Amino acid sequence: MQSPSDQPDRHDYPAHWEADVVLRDGGTARIRPITAEDADRLVSFYEQVSDESKYYRFFAPYPRLSAKDVHRFTHHDQVDRVGLAATVGGEFIATVRYDRIDGRGMAASAPADEAEVAFLVQDAHQGRGVASTLLEHIAAVARERGIRRFVAEVLPANTKMIKVFTDAGYQQKRSFEDGVVRLEFDLEPTDRSLAVQRAREHRAEARSVQRLLTPRSVAVVGVGRAPGGVGRSVLRNLQEAGYAGRLYAVNGEFDGDGEIDGVPAHRSVRDIDAGEPVDLAVVAVPAERVPRVVAECGERGVQGLVVISAGYAESGAEGRERQRELVRQARSYGMRIIGPNAFGVINTSPEVRLNASLAPEGPARGRIGLFTQSGAIGIALLSGLHRRGAGLSTFVGSGNRADVSGNDVLQYWYEDPDTDVTLMYLETIGNPRKFTRLARRSASAKPLVVVQGARHSGIAPTGHAVQPTRLPHATVSALLRQAGVIRVDTVTEMVDAGLLLAGQPLPAGPRVAILGNSESLGLLTYDACVADGLRPLPPRDLTTGATPADFRAALAEALSDDGCDAVIVNAIPWVREDGGAADPETLATELRAAAARCSAKPVAVVHVELGGLAAALAAATSTRPDAPVPILRDGGCAHPSRRAGRLPTTGAIPSEDYRIPAYPAAERAVRALSEAVKYAQWRRDAADPGRVHEYEDIDEGGAAERIGELLAGEDDPRGATLGQDDAHELLGRYGIRVRRALPAPDPDAAAAAARTLGYPVALKTTAPHLRHRADLGGVRLDLADEEQLRRAYQELTDTFGKPAELRPVVQGMVPRGVDTVVRAVIDPAAGAVLSFGLAGAASELLGDTAHRLVPVTDREAGSLIRSIRTAPLLFGWRGSAPVDTPALEELLQRVSRLVDDHPEVVGVSLEPVVVAPRGLSVLGASVRLAPPPARDDLGPRTLPGY
Repeated sequence: MQSPSDQPDRHDYPAHWEADVVLRDGGTARIRPITAEDADRLVSFYEQVSDESKYYRFFAPYPRLSAKDVHRFTHHDQVDRVGLAATVGGEFIATVRYDRIDGRGMAASAPADEAEVAFLVQDAHQGRGVASTLLEHIAAVARERGIRRFVAEVLPANTKMIKVFTDAGYQQKRSFEDGVVRLEFDLEPTDRSLAVQRAREHRAEARSVQRLLTPRSVAVVGVGRAPGGVGRSVLRNLQEAGYAGRLYAVNGEFDGDGEIDGVPAHRSVRDIDAGEPVDLAVVAVPAERVPRVVAECGERGVQGLVVISAGYAESGAEGRERQRELVRQARSYGMRIIGPNAFGVINTSPEVRLNASLAPEGPARGRIGLFTQSGAIGIALLSGLHRRGAGLSTFVGSGNRADVSGNDVLQYWYEDPDTDVTLMYLETIGNPRKFTRLARRSASAKPLVVVQGARHSGIAPTGHAVQPTRLPHATVSALLRQAGVIRVDTVTEMVDAGLLLAGQPLPAGPRVAILGNSESLGLLTYDACVADGLRPLPPRDLTTGATPADFRAALAEALSDDGCDAVIVNAIPWVREDGGAADPETLATELRAAAARCSAKPVAVVHVELGGLAAALAAATSTRPDAPVPILRDGGCAHPSRRAGRLPTTGAIPSEDYRIPAYPAAERAVRALSEAVKYAQWRRDAADPGRVHEYEDIDEGGAAERIGELLAGEDDPRGATLGQDDAHELLGRYGIRVRRALPAPDPDAAAAAARTLGYPVALKTTAPHLRHRADLGGVRLDLADEEQLRRAYQELTDTFGKPAELRPVVQGMVPRGVDTVVRAVIDPAAGAVLSFGLAGAASELLGDTAHRLVPVTDREAGSLIRSIRTAPLLFGWRGSAPVDTPALEELLQRVSRLVDDHPEVVGVSLEPVVVAPRGLSVLGASVRLAPPPARDDLGPRTLPGY
């Protein structure tokens, strides 16, 4: 009989265990199963490991592997014995393996659920987080194979490996015996292990973008001899920006080493002096030549690529395959890619001064981060920000974003002290669940303004590989707003909001003072404020004779008013006393001086035909008095505060960053201010998000058992909608009671059902075309006796058709109230979503439905029912009785708990839910079960596959 280690492989190669990962230093590696073909790689790898590391692995001197060792470490059954390797450039840099054992520590097979795990990392790659990443992946593999616990024996001196285990966040036991530390830990993910995993992911992905944006040296590949061309343009832009590092020009057609425009020129990246690192390569050669360039860069040790070359997924099926191969090749060398078809990257930091893009004029230095997937939109945004005097910290034009995505850049900006506001133009969101999580984290510290293009076409732009979502755009927008994202519709609105957020503090509330020298413009501003949900104060008209000094006095007075949270200044041309034309520079100086006295409240200016005012207001404010910078306290101005690189919920902007934004129309200024007000309120609410209630009457275990039974009898892998009784039973285990509805296939059955339920009753059809459409007449209410019931039955069948088509039911009457709808759905891309709205065709037609991601807290449930436009009907509109909204909030939380606790519940619909002044009644319910969709946010860290 063969021992487990001598048995042949029992399973096919598990290709789904392969993954690309980002390591702690921002480089990438490939994780894959070890196979019998890896014998030579394993021997080569082991030869490069130090004697000390070998001693730590085998607890004894072990200078080389025997042939038997090599066979044992490369032959696995992929069930009881598994080995994974981390590779860079096709060569091993680390290995991990587990062997299933029984209670005595001997080799075993299932049902034994314990395994011994061991690592070995090349010394040159220690400290890069390789072992931590391998632990996540081998643990996921072990769980898949029925292993629930790992055991590891480590020498006490091997502190690095002990730290790998103890920092992973799993529940573990630790003992010391015979000079060896023994660690045992369960593999079930915990809140702490997931938090550790995500924190590591945040840091690694942020670092990978940092390497691309702060290179010590740049090689531009594809620089032509003659002026012009993409490569030569990028080189010129780098030079004119004053790039602080070393530059190299590369072209395979060069005769030999030389110079172009004073930059060292070479035939290949490999020809650059080996003592000089090359951190970033900008690739601008035809697509068919890119693979050779990537290989040369990988062999040279280049850390990252910006691929400007086109001819990839945007050009069709052949280009899409070329793009996949580009990503695979670059990652195999540990490099990340911006692009292909990229516009480039910019970093205005004085220590970097990088313009590796097609933008001929780099932006001024500022505190706005800008990400765009479109080159054309990138040009428009850069130009628009430049015209309005706004500066950038960094810019990424990702093109097809085959590798580095908005998620990666967002994590970099969260850590970046030079970025205070982030603007993103997204044509697709590749991983909505992850983006929402990262956006919430980012928005808690810095405003995030997003425009989503192609939102109505339903078609992803060519070149973008994205997960499908069944959610309409309005739902996605609502979920982004829940995460703190400032969602706007146009790039103009994005620039408007970005200017206000970057140069002004956040408002403490919606109260807006309006002043200016045009009564009409003041009234327009007032109306715009009301339309956008702000609370404007009566406009103050300074008259057309107002001087800049009058503006200064009025602005200072408004800012010092405790009843004001923000100020909008309207300005039109005036005539000076000497007859001269208005001087915008003087007005800008006076407005800045007034704002300096209370810079804790936002100020925006609306100007009409005052050329030069916007530029004057946006100019650096080094002339402002160096007075203490105040922070808002109860509406007034007091107490200095510093931002320390992050926008406070309310507070002042440092003088070097303070700029008053100017707008050519009142509506644009008001819209930007309105977004700032809503974002500031979100920040305050996010500080106390509420809690997810634990209801004592919820039977989570019983529900799980019943769901398992129902799915076990289901042949369709897509799942099925439960019958009425099963649905009501499952909902009842979560305290959701559904009113009985008895079938009435004929008048006699209807009468019998009414006698069972008791009068008065309702008679309604359940045919799909009439269901929940009371406006079509398919419902008869308050039937007090059998005579009324039979008459109503006859009317329905005479009007709409035979009973077999109508499927009538009888249901007991409930207290009158407001009819509402509660739904939950599991979207494969976004996750579980809870929705609420009023019942009826009008709400459905207007799309008046609110959405929240599950799980929903008590505060979120309250905001959910208040966020629909028809919410006043729930709170006593026009003298009607307010309904029991606390009961409604409880129902929402119970539905949220159901779908959060049981991912097999992929759809719930409660319609209608009649909310009365006291209590509520669920009159109809449907539940859909299916095998739970894969959760890519709970597994080990991986980059999107290609």
